[in-house]
Amino acid sequence: MKRGQQKRGQSRKATPDFPIRIDRISHEGRGLVRWGERMLFVDGALPGELVQVKITQKSSKVADGVAVAILDPSPNRQAPSCPYAERCGGCSRQHMPHADQLAHKINTLHALMSKEGVSLSKVQQLPTLTAALRGYRRRARLGVRWVRAKERVLVGFREKASNFIADINGCEVMDARIGQSLTRLAETIAATSIPDRIPQVEVAAGDDVLAIVIRHLEPLSEADIKLFQNLGPHTGWHIYLQPKGPDSIHRLWPLSGPTLLTYRIGELGLEYRFEVTDFTQINAQINQKMVLAALDLLDFKGTERVLDLFCGLGNFTLAAATRAAEVTGVEVSETMVQRVLDNAAHNGLENVSAVAFDLTQSIEAQAFAQAAYDTLIVDPPRSGAKEVLEALPMKQFARVLYVSCNPATLARDAAILIDRGFRMTHLGIMDMFPETAHVESMALFVRSGMRG
Repeated sequence: MKRGQQKRGQSRKATPDFPIRIDRISHEGRGLVRWGERMLFVDGALPGELVQVKITQKSSKVADGVAVAILDPSPNRQAPSCPYAERCGGCSRQHMPHADQLAHKINTLHALMSKEGVSLSKVQQLPTLTAALRGYRRRARLGVRWVRAKERVLVGFREKASNFIADINGCEVMDARIGQSLTRLAETIAATSIPDRIPQVEVAAGDDVLAIVIRHLEPLSEADIKLFQNLGPHTGWHIYLQPKGPDSIHRLWPLSGPTLLTYRIGELGLEYRFEVTDFTQINAQINQKMVLAALDLLDFKGTERVLDLFCGLGNFTLAAATRAAEVTGVEVSETMVQRVLDNAAHNGLENVSAVAFDLTQSIEAQAFAQAAYDTLIVDPPRSGAKEVLEALPMKQFARVLYVSCNPATLARDAAILIDRGFRMTHLGIMDMFPETAHVESMALFVRSGMRG
């Protein structure tokens, strides 16, 4: 048998738990220390702490672990407010004071900019956008597991470094309309004829209505359907079922009435309507602040023509249309493009158009790439906007507003924009996902030689 090979059925010997002192914190907010030839990333550890580590994964150069015991705590460590924080993977940073979390996110963003050669010496730092730390989460995918030994169903997020569902009775960070009612949801699923064939529940909340989508792998009985129909009026939730793929989603309760959920940005007089399956920002308060901050940065005079890439259902498109002369949104999904147009009509905005196109593909033949715009808004997925920023004719744009959910790709794309004749004037973060490692940020670029 060759070195490194194992006989069929022979498992690798598990690494025993061991103590180690943490050197520093990684960009993702994990403890970081050299462990032999490997760099070891430890969830739940702070710099300077001596922790007992359980290895969860390792390769020749990198290992992942979780702190199962804090042997010598940092003076900066705080007791998590959530009783489930030690095992639930939903909030991974409750052991860090919130001010430290924000400082680390800002430092991470700045370090990644430096790594890409982007100087921040003349960049104005925007105030960090913050909001409530509890009850903010309006979207979630909850795991469901029937535990035969306990004769009960667990509903929640996965445990840290595990595929097991955390045993929790409630979630403080979720929208209060459901966060404190997880036990009722679990008990309803447990009472069905197929509790072991319901793997997940999707949550989507609007300002007025919260909806859940119950995924089931086998048909529900008439009694099962009645259980979920009764759950609706008792909780106020709209109940949807998903027997197969996304196209199979349908509403069970109520049987009639509008199916669209809504959120509003009152300062702009806008109401956005969306289906339960549509992407929306997870934190409504931060989203409102973010959109208003974007408009303040862009300071429209009413004559501008705006191109909004990765526009989704029109979050920035509609907001810009309240101040600019004309706005065109581009999104890959035909469904979302129609949502933009419908939302524009719903809000009486006649200066909005939208195009369905995959922005990772060549844009040369696209009319929007040749049209005359002066302002560009980019709000891409985690992979960033590299392809379109390298291919799009940029000389027409006086300003680029870049909203990012991944600081690494923002830093990479910032270097692209600078190479293409822009300079960064403003940069800041939004605490969209408090007490997690997620960093949401916003940057404004102006064409070199222009005032910013």
